[in-house]
Amino acid sequence: MNFLEHAAKAKVLAPAGIPVPRGILCDSPEAAATAFAELGPCMVKAQVPTGKRGKAGGIKPANTADEARTVAERILGMSIDGHRVHTVLLEEQARIEREFYAAILTDFGSRKPLVLFSTEGGMDIEEVAATRPDALRRHLVDADAGFDTQAARALVAGLDLGAAEAQVPEILAALYRLSGEVDAELIEINPLALLADGRVVALDCKLTLDDSAAFRQPELAMAAAAEPMTKLEQEGLDHGLKFIQLDGNVGVLANGAGLTMTTMDVISHCGGRPANFLEIGGEAYTKSETALRLVLSNPGVKSLVVNFCGAFARTDVMAEGVVTAWKRLNPQVPVFFSIHGTGEDEAVRLVRDGLGIEPFDLMEDAVQAAVHAAEGGAAR
Repeated sequence: MNFLEHAAKAKVLAPAGIPVPRGILCDSPEAAATAFAELGPCMVKAQVPTGKRGKAGGIKPANTADEARTVAERILGMSIDGHRVHTVLLEEQARIEREFYAAILTDFGSRKPLVLFSTEGGMDIEEVAATRPDALRRHLVDADAGFDTQAARALVAGLDLGAAEAQVPEILAALYRLSGEVDAELIEINPLALLADGRVVALDCKLTLDDSAAFRQPELAMAAAAEPMTKLEQEGLDHGLKFIQLDGNVGVLANGAGLTMTTMDVISHCGGRPANFLEIGGEAYTKSETALRLVLSNPGVKSLVVNFCGAFARTDVMAEGVVTAWKRLNPQVPVFFSIHGTGEDEAVRLVRDGLGIEPFDLMEDAVQAAVHAAEGGAAR
């Protein structure tokens, strides 16, 4: 789950005591002009769940109500990194003395939380890490030890933070507490700014939460940014299927998210391009016809891999659903099966007798055949 800047600040940072600027969310130029009357000189900021908004022209200053209206009118409706701007956040302008960078994320190599801090805020952190790695402080957190203000002071020691010396460790410790409390995959503040009046304020915030923890964060989950969906993805959601449309040419139908992702990886390894993510594990196998239609409705699909591996789920039950759906839909793309696990003898017989297709003994062979067919080779 990704969150727009205004939601991350209002729902997470501000309640935790991390200072944020005064701001008003607006969905029209007229609302922006009205908000200016309350805020005064402000920044008009596109609200989309992506970075580099400033470079795209999505963040502009406004020094009069008319200017706020004009700037908002220009930004509303823009497309930034594929996201259409429906709202803008007007925030009071800040007199910035220094800009810092702070983030809490997961280091997957060590399987530990990672605290990042840099005095090079306001820039692309990837560029800082690549060109000036010493400017980025890192602290891997031992879960038993945690990360408190004392640990934060040690992290920023010697950086000469000036008037921010006392506030930055408190904010870093608060961010670490928040990351656990809200099941965050990432909390990033860039910039974390020292203002002329001595305050340290979060001028921006990027927040990503673990989707699987939504049940623990029901109120927060409701504030997450809506994910842009294609027509097919929305149709899948309407039928209770997790379908993600990609720009490849090899369709994928498998049971279980892990097997589906593995199949996609093997397609890429074999030189092909997966056209979708769609798994029909659990009760989803009862929706085989809908699932098959979704995959084949992607105009880029030139071949299909059906990959079933049964443990608790029976492959013959899943195969029966696909065979029945195939007969009803009568698609014209070549299909390649790989079937293993519980009920595989029955499943192979169903595919052989029902469709006249012989499943492959190895998944990689089925994938290679599908990739070959998608690139214009004869089905084999």
